[in-house]
Amino acid sequence: MTTMSSTAIRTRTLRVRRPRRRWIGWAFFAPFLLAFVFVTVAPLAYTLYLSLFQERMLGGTAFVGLGNYIEQLTNPVFWDALGRVSIYLVIFVPVMLLLSLAAALAIDSARLHFPRLFRLAIFLPYAVPGVVAALLWGYMYGTQFGLVGNIGDLLGVTLPDPLSSNLVLLSIGNIMVWLTMGYTMLVFYSALRVVPAELYEAAELDGAGAFRVIRAIKLPAIRPALAVTLVFSVIGAFQLFNEPNILRTLAPNVITSHFTPNMYAYNLSFAGQQYNASAAVAIAMGVITMVVAYVIQRVASRKA
Repeated sequence: MTTMSSTAIRTRTLRVRRPRRRWIGWAFFAPFLLAFVFVTVAPLAYTLYLSLFQERMLGGTAFVGLGNYIEQLTNPVFWDALGRVSIYLVIFVPVMLLLSLAAALAIDSARLHFPRLFRLAIFLPYAVPGVVAALLWGYMYGTQFGLVGNIGDLLGVTLPDPLSSNLVLLSIGNIMVWLTMGYTMLVFYSALRVVPAELYEAAELDGAGAFRVIRAIKLPAIRPALAVTLVFSVIGAFQLFNEPNILRTLAPNVITSHFTPNMYAYNLSFAGQQYNASAAVAIAMGVITMVVAYVIQRVASRKA
């Protein structure tokens, strides 16, 4: 009887303790869960809700289902904006990654004079807000009042306008590379710093040169960091907004209201009062960005 009673007491104790432990776990998780629902889930749900309706002059708000998506995905303006950021992604993201990798390898080589100053000079632009950087470069791009115009006057020639239709994407890409190169370089350099010193010693004993060390040791060690920065860079490319929106005041005929998908959605909402169409564009761009980032992540992880 005593044994059975003690066993029953233990079973009851476990039954009482397990729910308490579960509630304690949820109590620790609840602050993050509430913040995640309020900041991420709720706006996404509301945006998705808006994208399924349409405000009409007669009849008020009506449920149209996928009507807004079909309208925007068949709109040449949307694909023009998407194609522009795709060109930016294909050209300038690899350029930024290669320059960042070269800078990280140069700092890690221990052959660079004043490496701390070099690292600070490259990283410092990352501390500049995107709006300030766009205003700064916009002033330098000016052919009448800026640095480009002053250099042209000094040389007695007319330099190409950086904000012309042929060069504006290159000018915006230059700003973005200048802004993001320092952060990416620091990520690569941090990955290089954790490479075991024994690998370098073994390579030196084998008579491996600098390029062999880079190819056989440093690049494999940096692949996970490269995959992460590549995904973030792709997401950032599809989110391009601040820089062209600021430069639009200097080149309104070149940088249109639909220069990028984010600018297109912004102007649909705040200039055209087409909130439902803007929500559809935002959801569509979110899905496209997610798919492209996932594919790139899968490909990069396989190669790593």
